[in-house]
Amino acid sequence: MPTVPMFPLEVAMLPGEELPLRIFEPRYAALVQACLAADDPAFGVVLIAAGREVGGGDSRSDVGALAHITEYAELGPGLYQLKCVMGERIRVVEWLPDDPYPRAVVETWPDQPGAAVDVEAIRDIEDRMVALFERIATARGAQVNARDIVHGADESGQAAMWLYALTSRLPMGQADRYSVLAAPTAAERVVALSEAVDTVTAMVEFQLSE
Repeated sequence: MPTVPMFPLEVAMLPGEELPLRIFEPRYAALVQACLAADDPAFGVVLIAAGREVGGGDSRSDVGALAHITEYAELGPGLYQLKCVMGERIRVVEWLPDDPYPRAVVETWPDQPGAAVDVEAIRDIEDRMVALFERIATARGAQVNARDIVHGADESGQAAMWLYALTSRLPMGQADRYSVLAAPTAAERVVALSEAVDTVTAMVEFQLSE
């Protein structure tokens, strides 16, 4: 199992998402330099579960994804602008000492075998998201084609990526995003995303009722 550089963030990044980063902290400049020297410039990204990464002392989640550097620019000594695309889901096997940046032994973690995914269940989630976006737009007196927001989420033809794409379009908390990311099977990811839609809808209705 490979040892990879790790970049804890206060966001649960999902496979398929884009991740722009501006690097200025010396240890992460060293991380970028190590990545750029590798055949595949990539590093792991995990959610900070508690605390703040700056200065250490954070509690890190064990499920994340690999960020592949697709473009970079050196802005000065130790300063980088990165464009990354999130790829394979990973699971941390062992955290290693930060030397000088976080590192971990990881394994790729594809969805485990499970119950078949009901396409209609995902379409139902899409419909509920559209209804939620229309509710928000109406409350704000705005006009929006809410269907456009979910359009194209299924273009990969894979249930896992479809669900990740829908999750990225829903304004939810990081704990809910992480529950979608960390679901062991695609069928369990359907349940996690459905529950997240319910949570966001309930919050919106509560706020609009005040």
